[in-house]
Amino acid sequence: MTLAITIGVLIAGAVYLLLQRGMVRIVLGFVLLSHGANLLLMSAGGIFRRGEPLLGRQTAGALADPLPQAFVLTAIVIAFSITIYMLTLAVTGKGDDTEDAS
Repeated sequence: MTLAITIGVLIAGAVYLLLQRGMVRIVLGFVLLSHGANLLLMSAGGIFRRGEPLLGRQTAGALADPLPQAFVLTAIVIAFSITIYMLTLAVTGKGDDTEDAS
């Protein structure tokens, strides 16, 4: 239950920040969104109800599925690279949306 509440708070905070006008706030919203999605993927893997993978002590059906862990690792790398790209765009931009266009 605590994990579901944490995922909900992260996604709600991400949506709030993504709807703001500042580019840095949008980037922070994207970071929160990626963290919430990663937690959702990890909770879908069912690690808490199965044993550790690759120990050789249990049958294959009782071991945790390593596929969600691989998805999360890939998602972390992709989110980090997109975050760096978005921060670069925020720094090199001419101005924020809050300034006058004239």
